[in-house]
Amino acid sequence: MIHLTAAVENLIRAEGEKAYPNECCGFLFGSANDDGRRNVTRARPVKNASEDAERYHRFRIEPDAFLRATREAYAEGLDIAGFYHSHPDHPAVPSEYDREQALPCYSYIIVAVDNGVAGDLTSWELSLDRGKFNRELTEI
Repeated sequence: MIHLTAAVENLIRAEGEKAYPNECCGFLFGSANDDGRRNVTRARPVKNASEDAERYHRFRIEPDAFLRATREAYAEGLDIAGFYHSHPDHPAVPSEYDREQALPCYSYIIVAVDNGVAGDLTSWELSLDRGKFNRELTEI
């Protein structure tokens, strides 16, 4: 299960609409409870580093951006709980490309943006064998 503050949900939706017709992306900062529930208290947008011609259906986060976010989280006593991105004119379901690029133990939030308006928001966690995504219950 993943818990988002309303501010985090609103930011993800707004970033998806702002980036449309391209994909947005960013980091989720928070902590995990002993029961495995992730509490996301902050999200931070990051530049989609995919090539211009690919941004409408791909996102990529530069390694330097990941390192900066890791340091930022550590300084705040938080963890990187996962990542978010948008699916312009596509359902909020991970693609095969998303699965190939993902790592286990993180949450992956996807917001569907249809004709520039944010809609469904889902969260997923990659199985340890990297074979499939499992949907996470999302609580706001």
